[in-house]
Amino acid sequence: MNSGSADRGTAIGVMSLSKELVFLILQFLDEENLKETAHILERETGYFFDMKYFEGLALSGNWDEVERYLSGFTKVEDNKFSLKIYFEIRKQKFLEALDNHDGSKALGILVNDLKVFASYNEDLYKEMTQLLTTDDFRKHESLSTYRDTNSARIIMMKDLKKVIEANPLFRGKLKFPNFRSQRLRRLINQSLNWQHVHCSYPQPDPVIKTLFLDHVCQPLDNHSIVNNPPPSEVASAPVPTSPSSCTFTPSTVTHSAVSAGTVGLCAPRNPAETLEELKDSESLSKSGTLETLDEVTSGFTYPGQGQSSVFRLPDDFPKLVQKTLNEGSSPVSMDFHPVQSTLLIVGTIVGDIGLWEVLSGEKLLSRSFKVWDIGACSPIFKAAMVKDPCVSVKCIRWSPDGSIFGVAYSKHILQLYSYGGASDVQPKLEFDAHVGGVNDLAFCAPDKKLMVISCGDDKIVKVWDAVNGVKMFTFEGHEASVYSVLPHTKERIHFIFSTSVDGKIKAWLYDNLGARVDFDAPGHWCTTMAYSDDNKRIFSCGTSKDGESFLVEWNETEGSLKRIYQGLRKPSIGILQFDTAKNQFLAVGDDHLIKLWDMDNLELLTTIDADGDLPASPCVRFNKEGTLLAVFAKGNRIKILANDSSPKLQQTSENNYLASSSLSEILSENEGTRSLENVKPILTEEVNGNISNIYYPPQFQFLSLPAKTNKVSSLIYNNAGDSILALGSNVHVVWKWPQNDLNMSGKATTKIPPQLWKPKGRSQLIGDYSAGTNPADVVACFVFSKNDSYGISASGGKISVFNMLTYKKMTTFMSSPPMATFLALHPQDNNIIAVGLDDSTIVIYNVRNDEVENKLKGHFGKITGLAFSEVLNVLVSSGADAQIVVWNYDGWERVNSRSMQIPDEGPPLSDIRIQFHQDQIHFLAVHDTCLAIYEAKKLECIGQWVTGKFSAEISHATFSSDSQLVYAIFLDGTASVFNTPNFHLQCRIDFNACIPLDIRCDVYPLVVAAHPNNPNQFAVGLSNGGIHIIEPLESVGKWTALPPVVDPLA
Repeated sequence: MNSGSADRGTAIGVMSLSKELVFLILQFLDEENLKETAHILERETGYFFDMKYFEGLALSGNWDEVERYLSGFTKVEDNKFSLKIYFEIRKQKFLEALDNHDGSKALGILVNDLKVFASYNEDLYKEMTQLLTTDDFRKHESLSTYRDTNSARIIMMKDLKKVIEANPLFRGKLKFPNFRSQRLRRLINQSLNWQHVHCSYPQPDPVIKTLFLDHVCQPLDNHSIVNNPPPSEVASAPVPTSPSSCTFTPSTVTHSAVSAGTVGLCAPRNPAETLEELKDSESLSKSGTLETLDEVTSGFTYPGQGQSSVFRLPDDFPKLVQKTLNEGSSPVSMDFHPVQSTLLIVGTIVGDIGLWEVLSGEKLLSRSFKVWDIGACSPIFKAAMVKDPCVSVKCIRWSPDGSIFGVAYSKHILQLYSYGGASDVQPKLEFDAHVGGVNDLAFCAPDKKLMVISCGDDKIVKVWDAVNGVKMFTFEGHEASVYSVLPHTKERIHFIFSTSVDGKIKAWLYDNLGARVDFDAPGHWCTTMAYSDDNKRIFSCGTSKDGESFLVEWNETEGSLKRIYQGLRKPSIGILQFDTAKNQFLAVGDDHLIKLWDMDNLELLTTIDADGDLPASPCVRFNKEGTLLAVFAKGNRIKILANDSSPKLQQTSENNYLASSSLSEILSENEGTRSLENVKPILTEEVNGNISNIYYPPQFQFLSLPAKTNKVSSLIYNNAGDSILALGSNVHVVWKWPQNDLNMSGKATTKIPPQLWKPKGRSQLIGDYSAGTNPADVVACFVFSKNDSYGISASGGKISVFNMLTYKKMTTFMSSPPMATFLALHPQDNNIIAVGLDDSTIVIYNVRNDEVENKLKGHFGKITGLAFSEVLNVLVSSGADAQIVVWNYDGWERVNSRSMQIPDEGPPLSDIRIQFHQDQIHFLAVHDTCLAIYEAKKLECIGQWVTGKFSAEISHATFSSDSQLVYAIFLDGTASVFNTPNFHLQCRIDFNACIPLDIRCDVYPLVVAAHPNNPNQFAVGLSNGGIHIIEPLESVGKWTALPPVVDPLA
């Protein structure tokens, strides 16, 4: 390359970096809420056109600022697109002046602003001049559709967006580059770290007073040097080997920019070692081989490498179930004693705590939740307890020496107990610690003084003196509920990690000076962290809102991911929990198993099923020596795993458990799962297996419709009740019943088969399907208009509106992603649609105006249910986060919310569906493991039914047309019919015999739909695309308990 081209290349590189610097400054200004300054910089540089800001100016009629901002990007005469943009703006300004009967202002606009366009179209300019003489410009043919100022501005803005996007001068300026938040701060922090490494006398806590000069640590006096550690022990700030491998977002506290290097994932190191790494990093930069995060991760052990293919668990690893403890109510947290390794403390969902000696299986202690000093508690807590006295344990932990244990509760309270051995447990301290739930606790001992750390829903981390109860530190800075805490000490530096439900990890020193480290956890949701027993390696396990889980090891000195372990279920069913053992093993409860990894290998080592009957995401906990492993099991039990060389445990295997207990005892034990927080105890009935209560063919009428799609994802009767629509991936199948002598009403019936219906000359009804979408991820949903004329459908792509008489696709809107997961029509306006999305938001869309009217945010998982109540003027939504939210649809304000309480063994991230009762005041909520009826205004649960130990998962459920019954279908091919609202079991229906024998094992029910007029008819959609229409016998007329009969299949 010659020198001229080299100079040009250098100039281009400098220009590119300058442009990127502008974007970094724009991001900084936005984060500092300096919006006006940011828009001035956008206009003066012309690098980024903020369409949202421009639209706001136009819709508010701030025409001077509209043109001022636009002038930074284009002029009137630049091209035909720019000419069109300026003309439409000035024309609208002119028409508004005429509409306000301000003739002088209109004349000024015509002369000063519109005159420039006369040379392009003189006739048009003359027509506009003539408008000055008319009393109403709407009389002009081309302006007859002009309604009002606001609607005209909206229409104008829609046109301008299209013209701006087509204008080549705006190419590459309409989308802001995608890079991490606080990037400029991070670069400054890296620069300070670099400067600190080069200090001759680097100090462990450097003071950064200015950015105008390079940082230099001042040498200490002789006295200080004598009393400080040698240079090899002095903390120096590490610098990442490459920007892409580091996941830090620097703290906003300016003085902590360098001291971030002294805590956590950037631990203190020898400056000489750091300098050598910097040299390596510099050479990498010059060679252009900086690695991305994925490349850094994959640079370690691959599946099949290392020892995992031949490595086996050691003989002393706890892998055999030796004991089963029956807690009585669902356990939620547990911890082994650090010294007496066979003592296990347990906290439950109803607030109880239990202390177990696992050798003998003896329960040494049981305590129920009680406030020790209600007078010392806050008014907020007192009000919360009056409103709902139910409290659950969130976390229970021993202190390092086992002399104290702490219990964190779901409402405000943290309690400490002293432990004197055996069953000697005494109350010690009580704290009204946080507003809302106390989500985690941990003990620490900085300066050899025992303290307890707590975190909560109020986004705060607090540190308390564990001896006298005095609050020592308060750490604020999280923007969401704090999920977990982890204290640690490294090279005499004491610090605390905290994680929040927005995926942020922060690190704090004990000084009230703010977070020293701020970075993102994989999954960006619920994450816990743990060190190996020797405190040399740090791991985290987290689950995203979509159920994707990550088990990782961190590079502590760089703050980057060192390993991402493979083998977790995708998606996970619930939030995963993990533990470490023997500085070698990682254990995670996932997919009804205990999964194990060797710390040095990415590949899954092995799994342990613990004799089965584990919940989807069980909690696991090792004792300190790693010789015992406790795991939650269904039925409020805890299984203790040991090895053959462990002290002999009195075995209570699953078979012995069943053999030694009567069926009534087992069922009464299952009742414990119903004592859920925030749910009133409701009398429910278990399916008792009585054959007289089960319907078999031919004890009921059924009609099987052949499969016309791969599976039935959505099933719905039309409002007239004469047709049923089945929706597969994106294929709609409509069955319509004829009206004839055998079916005088023309309604759906089991007497005669329906016809596969489609208009003449039309093929199947096909919805929009987004290319590249994984079919397994597609959520198909459909809704009819009130008169059945139109249908609205979504199948992974755009939402489509069909004319159901002609199958003509009328319009499509809202591209994917995000993908629509549920649809509901406004009860007062068929043109308003509530659209639930997989990004956890709800969009209120006006089809007539083709615009989004509102966007509702209140969930943390995909939207799985929407239902309107015209009586209460509310929209109720449900999500995969187990949240139920009530919105007032007059102003789309959130008025109430609560979590649906799910049995401990239930997957918390599975779908929750909702449907309003006929009275429009109550609604049905459906989860895989339970059914509940709520009063919508107060969200008070008035009835609940929970699946028992021997019941299959609920696939779907719905009200009958009169809301007097609930039809629930199960994955084992049965249906249960309940009375409302107390869920009294009327009968069960086994329709497996309706399925051909050769495919019966592979087919199961997915959805159920109730006939809109006949309360005793319902339809079931199957996984193979088939449909069953089911009714009671005419001689019976309704679903009721049968007299005793002999099982015809026996």
